[in-house]
Amino acid sequence: MPQSPREVVTRCLRFEYPDRLPHDLWTLPWAVERYPEQLAEIARRWPNDIARPAVDVYRASRRRTGDAYARGTYVDEWGCLFSSVHDGVIGEVREALIAEPREWKNVLPPYETLPEDRVAARDEVNRACAADDRFLIASCCPRPWERYQFIRSTVEAMVDIMSPDRAVRELIKHIHEFYLSELEFWVSTDVDAIMFMDDWGAQSQLLIPPAIWRDLFKPLYREYCDLAGGKFVFMHSDGHITEIYDELIEIGVNAINSQLFCMDIGRLAEIAKGRVTFWGEIDRQHVLPSADPRVGRDAVQTVARNLYDPAGGLIVQFELGAGANADTAIAILEQWDAVEAARTPGPCGT
Repeated sequence: MPQSPREVVTRCLRFEYPDRLPHDLWTLPWAVERYPEQLAEIARRWPNDIARPAVDVYRASRRRTGDAYARGTYVDEWGCLFSSVHDGVIGEVREALIAEPREWKNVLPPYETLPEDRVAARDEVNRACAADDRFLIASCCPRPWERYQFIRSTVEAMVDIMSPDRAVRELIKHIHEFYLSELEFWVSTDVDAIMFMDDWGAQSQLLIPPAIWRDLFKPLYREYCDLAGGKFVFMHSDGHITEIYDELIEIGVNAINSQLFCMDIGRLAEIAKGRVTFWGEIDRQHVLPSADPRVGRDAVQTVARNLYDPAGGLIVQFELGAGANADTAIAILEQWDAVEAARTPGPCGT
């Protein structure tokens, strides 16, 4: 029998020769509005193997106002104010929620949005998991560094962590404790994996010295991985993050979503191939916006040449966001089909 989407992803993560490459296309409202026909074709030909449980167990936030993907302002469940000048993409925080880190006690994590009856909510999630044959990731995403930026604004946050005093550490801990509480619920359910994220890379290097990253944030991520128990752990981080790839694997991350084309893909293969699953991605800065489908096909060949292994360790993933070209996206997926068609059979002919 053909493997289910859940089995395909699980075998990929375990390097146990999945029937095919798993697929996980991300779409922003910008692309949904502009490419409905192409997205329908993609969904038909290459349906996602990865999803979130089809149930919402969170309580509504009284602090949240506006539309995160509409031009104008939006306030999230933490009370952070985002401003956007374009429809279809989320905006940026321009004003700090607190003027100084020492005011960290004035930050109120949204505990009120977590499930009130955790047993009932867990049972609801488990029913959704049982009814879905896709690989399901928890519907939460801890992001302690990015949340710190949303609270303090990006510039102030960068200044804070370069010489972190006790108040900076207390604010980070305050944020982290909420995420632990949220994750504790999700690891009690039947989801297949948890996920966390933080964008750590600039275009050619890490945003901060690795020693500061190891001091302030690596221990948090280790706690998330330890809390996962037997579940898989996925992480997303944009930019050039070669310096921390090995350490993310060390603490227990199973799949990393990163901007491969910001880095030396050959070097990433030396560091991590066979040790972690590369959860995409095909470049969305230069490749996906190209009007020439050949650019997309060539990008696939670059990734395949360095990272593809029939045993597993690679998920076909990219994001259709602002500026992307849908025809190039289809060419990328077709080229991955061609890579699979030329695969060398694994054990038992798989």
